Amino acid sequence: MISVAPFINHLLAREDWALQQLLPHAGKVACIDTQMLQIRLRIAVDGYLEAVAPDALADVTIRIQASDVPLILQNRERAFSYVKIEGDADLANTISRLSEHLRWDAEADLSRVIGDIPAVHLVAGSKSLIANVQQAHQRLQHNLAEYLTEEKPVLVRPQLTRQLAQQVQQTRDDVERLMKRIERLERLRS
Repeated sequence: MISVAPFINHLLAREDWALQQLLPHAGKVACIDTQMLQIRLRIAVDGYLEAVAPDALADVTIRIQASDVPLILQNRERAFSYVKIEGDADLANTISRLSEHLRWDAEADLSRVIGDIPAVHLVAGSKSLIANVQQAHQRLQHNLAEYLTEEKPVLVRPQLTRQLAQQVQQTRDDVERLMKRIERLERLRS
């Protein structure tokens, strides 16, 4: 099994502030449980992470539903609103802050391998490609929604649903008023 510790340590090596955040938690073990995979890491005395045995007792366990992983990846700032935390809340809070602010500097790493200028162009091209894919995805969603509401009305627009609900409520109120009038008329007749 591949340990994620070297990858995270690579990010930590560039960020002294992050290591300083982890130092008070030296010796503690964090477990990230995604239902499909469990990652257990210990914080070393220097603030870096090291892999531990799969049965090591965790000071904090962060449970993530597999279905929430795409939401977490889309919005890292709200990642911890999708998880369940058991154990050391202070350590969990530190992990949350690190997950929000640690970023991989792909350009810097690529520049060591392929040079500065190609790295800049490769990263810029990748960002452009990702942006284009996201725009295409949004256009596809919009077109599909329009097709399913206008061309082949399988879905109903929320506005129409609200209007129908208001009309049903109005009809119900009218029927109740009519029933009360009928009751009054019957009482007057008797």
